[in-house]
Amino acid sequence: MSARRVALVHDWLTYRGGAEKVLEAVLSMFPGAPVHTLVYKSSLFTDSPIARADVRTSFLQRLPGSRRHYRLYLPLMPLAVEQFDLAGFDLIISLSDAVAHGVLTAPDQLHINYIFTPMRYAWPLYHEYLRSGGLTRGARSWLARLVLHYLRLWDLAAVGRVDHFLAISGWVAARVWRYYRRPAEVVYPPVEVERFHPISPRDSYYITASRLVPYKRVDLIVEAFNRLNRPLLVVGEGPDYGALKSRAGPEVRLLGRASDGELAELFGRARAFVFAAEEDFGIAPVEAMASGCPVIAYGRGGVLETVVEGKTGLFFQEPTVQGLMEAVARFEAEESAFSAADLQRHAARFSRERFERDFLRALDRAWEQFEQKRP
Repeated sequence: MSARRVALVHDWLTYRGGAEKVLEAVLSMFPGAPVHTLVYKSSLFTDSPIARADVRTSFLQRLPGSRRHYRLYLPLMPLAVEQFDLAGFDLIISLSDAVAHGVLTAPDQLHINYIFTPMRYAWPLYHEYLRSGGLTRGARSWLARLVLHYLRLWDLAAVGRVDHFLAISGWVAARVWRYYRRPAEVVYPPVEVERFHPISPRDSYYITASRLVPYKRVDLIVEAFNRLNRPLLVVGEGPDYGALKSRAGPEVRLLGRASDGELAELFGRARAFVFAAEEDFGIAPVEAMASGCPVIAYGRGGVLETVVEGKTGLFFQEPTVQGLMEAVARFEAEESAFSAADLQRHAARFSRERFERDFLRALDRAWEQFEQKRP
């Protein structure tokens, strides 16, 4: 596989999160591959392998405010991704939760899509997106609905351009089948578990870490810990930061963005990690477990594939403040049953080494099938 000419496609590079960590891991396997992306905010990646890659951007890069307000250009993204010229490459690997899988390829090119999720705002979170954006009625609402309808139609056409889907979890594979009626092979994303370790003595605070956007439900966590009067640290930044700051009680502290080293220390000393999102996979809970930190999570989504009830964490079944408060009380009653060593061993199943092995094996199998079908 390494002898093939490989091109990478990624939706956008305007934030450093789990998707970008996957791109870094794929770049380590294909270090000479160019990266095609709609918008690139290079200042965020100065210490990343992405900064050393050949990053090729779309025409959106030159539009006003695109690196900060790139989502405003959502209606143009399908057009933009179709302008990438991928001639001369044998293997196209797209990594997407939006439009990267819509690149145009030739019959003699194999296109593999590693999918984080089908477009959230166009498919599973469509109605929630409209509600959270105040777009449930009026002219702006109908304009948003029209744009998202168009995106769904384009998305269904774009799916036909993918030869083989790889999904980050069984949860996402089920969505791929639901919306696209296409099978997806599960390859769990890489987690740098070796960076995380338990630190003794542990502290008494709980912690959550994520991008501060509505679907992460950090507001629910903050309100629950306000009522519990338990110490909570919130790590992350995003559009909800100001609203969460104003709601935080005396025991809740918003820390903003933390460096890798700072996050490892915070996880290593935390009493438990709290997670309220219906997430597609969830890298942060695995990082917490690698730190010997039990997880208290909403029991839906990819977290059901990473956290073992009663061994590495606990689930709450209702995404409500009361449901989370009851889960915290249950955790405190059962806290002694959790072993840091067990948590670390379990988290090791999601290592970067395992990802690279499984990813390359999946590519090899897909290439063999592709070769057999060639005329």
